[in-house]
Amino acid sequence: MFRNAYVLLLLTTLFWAGNVIAGKLAVGHVSPMALTTLRWGLATLVMLAIGLPRLREDWPVVRRNLPLLAALGAIGFTVFNALQYSALLFTTAINTSIEQAAMPMLVFVANFLVYRVGVAPGQVVGFTLSLLGVALTAAHGDPTRLAALDLNRGDALMLVAIVIYAGYTVALRARPAIHWQSLMIALCGSAFVVSLPLLLWEGLSGRMIAPDARGWAIAAFTALFPSVVAQAFYIRGIELIGANRAGLFANMVPIFGTLLSILILGEAFRFYHAAAMVLVFGGIWLAERSGRRRAAARED
Repeated sequence: MFRNAYVLLLLTTLFWAGNVIAGKLAVGHVSPMALTTLRWGLATLVMLAIGLPRLREDWPVVRRNLPLLAALGAIGFTVFNALQYSALLFTTAINTSIEQAAMPMLVFVANFLVYRVGVAPGQVVGFTLSLLGVALTAAHGDPTRLAALDLNRGDALMLVAIVIYAGYTVALRARPAIHWQSLMIALCGSAFVVSLPLLLWEGLSGRMIAPDARGWAIAAFTALFPSVVAQAFYIRGIELIGANRAGLFANMVPIFGTLLSILILGEAFRFYHAAAMVLVFGGIWLAERSGRRRAAARED
C-alpha cells in the first residue's frame, strides 16, 4: 500500500514540475493567457466527461457555494498560472521551480495569521532559512539586487504568484464538502471563464500568440497531466498514507523541476541554485521536525 502511494505521489510532483517545463517550452508557440485559457478549458471538458454524474448529485451544494468556488478557481488556477506562464517569459525554469519551494512556508505563515495555528521556534527558524533560499534564487545569487529592488521581472512575477497560491491553499479550508470530481469541475470551469477577459486583453494588446502544433500539444499536456491526472493521483495518495505525509511530497517539485530544466531545456545549474536548495530544504526539514515534536508533545 505504501509503495503504491509513493509511486502515485512521486508521479504527481513530476507532473507538477513538468508544468513549469511546459510553460517554458510554450514561449513563442502559445502566449501565456492563451495557454491558461486552453489549459482550463480542456481540463473542464475532461473533468465533465469523468465526473458529470457526481456534479449532478452535488449541484445543490455547488450552486449555494458558487461565488466561493468561482473565487477559488480564479485565484488558485487562473491568476496563478497566468503569472507563472508570464514569469517564464523572463526567467528560467530552474528559478521558478526553486521559488515554488516557498509555498509550504507561506501557507504555514498564513495559517498562523488567519487561523492562529500555533508555531514552534524551530518552525520560525525553518521558515527564515527557506525564505533566504528563495530570496537568493530571485536575486540570482547577488543579495545586493534585493536591497536595490533590482529583481528580474520573471522572478518578481513568480514571487507574486507564490503568495497568491499560498492564499488560495489556506482558503481551501472553506470549500464545501463535495466529491473531488465536482470540486474540480467547479474550479476548472471557473478558471476557464475568468481567463477569458485576460485572453481578450492579451489579444487587444497585440501580445497573443495563437497556438501552433507545439502550442496545442503543450496545452493538452498541461490540461491532462498537471491538472487532472496529478489531482487524481494526489487524492489517492492522501487516502493511502494521510494528508500530512502526502503533503511532504510537494517538496519534490523544485527537485524534479530543476532536473527537468537541466535535462530538457539545457539550463545551467549554478552555485547559488545549490545554496538556495540547501537553505530551502533545510528550512522545510527543520520546520517539519519541529512541528512533529510540537504535535507529539500535545498528544502527551
